[in-house]
Amino acid sequence: MAEQDLDRTREAVQESPGWIGEDARLWAVVLAGGQGMRLRPLTKRIHGEARPKQFAAVLGARSLLRQTLDRAAGAVPLGRTVAVTLAEHAGYVMREIEQGPMPRALEQPADRGTAAGVLLPVHWVCRQDPEAIVVVLPSDHFIDDAERFMAHVEDVAAAARAHPTWVVLLGALADTPDTQYGWIEPGAQVGATGAGPIWRAKRFWEKPSPAQAVGCLRRGCLWNTFVLVATARTLVELGQRYLPLLHARLAPLSAFFDTEHERWAIRQAYAPAPAANFSRAVLERCPPELMVAQMPALTWSDLGTPRRVLRLARRLALPTPWLARMGGVARRRPSRPLRGVLSGRGPDISGRERWTPPVVRIHAASGNLG
Repeated sequence: MAEQDLDRTREAVQESPGWIGEDARLWAVVLAGGQGMRLRPLTKRIHGEARPKQFAAVLGARSLLRQTLDRAAGAVPLGRTVAVTLAEHAGYVMREIEQGPMPRALEQPADRGTAAGVLLPVHWVCRQDPEAIVVVLPSDHFIDDAERFMAHVEDVAAAARAHPTWVVLLGALADTPDTQYGWIEPGAQVGATGAGPIWRAKRFWEKPSPAQAVGCLRRGCLWNTFVLVATARTLVELGQRYLPLLHARLAPLSAFFDTEHERWAIRQAYAPAPAANFSRAVLERCPPELMVAQMPALTWSDLGTPRRVLRLARRLALPTPWLARMGGVARRRPSRPLRGVLSGRGPDISGRERWTPPVVRIHAASGNLG
């Protein structure tokens, strides 16, 4: 790559943090609309009901969603944060509001996959701030150093400001051939942050076969964290290019956002909208805009399965009362209740009554309960 391009990126990174230039501010999109089916055997044992994992206190006393919001707040104010949720989870969202401040919530009437989950809030952000740079944050991650992580996000956002057509994925250093992650093969270096190079993505695999995962590990490929940074406009353009039917449903919503008709308009848009996976529909095609930046030295994990949660809790000796209740602390062989969780069976060990989320609606414009 040209040396002047590297210099341009370094200069942009130095202009961070928080406010990343006169014409571009960092916004956060928090993905909180998933069903988390693979982790429900564990959330059922923790809470007495199979709640979606983002609303569960899997590691520590706070829900994964609350941890994500607190993490984002280190670099992005609440007024520039939007969470995308599902209507059927409104009761859980209400409980989150009781626990602390919530950002603007966009409520999806149905689950249409991660493509709609990403692009609906991006369309909303683009209407609020056409020059916005967006970081997309899944709400099911463990990160042990939130400050360092968000500082890296700000650095990457500054690089995206210098190169507004880039879509930069944050890649995690892989240590096992895990087939449940997406994998990114770095190509030529195109820039740099304080944590290291930014590469052009040479190839992307979404949940590869075991043989492919072994090959990815040997070639030094990175795990896809699904944390991505780009201008809102670039993400909208990618949706238009690779998901034209979905884009056609979402684009007209700009006229209805923040009005009394917003909820109705989103329902109308979602009724015929196709379901799509963002990684398969967009990232796996490896568009020329796709870049990857390796995360700095910190502990990261996608808490996708009970086994992954257990491995992390034991390795880091994290406070997990539910694990102690199952007799799973400092044991080589999982206890019987713990084996039940890992297999999707076993008794309720929550020690509390089952809680059924009330039927509540959240006013789309304010996040207040109604």
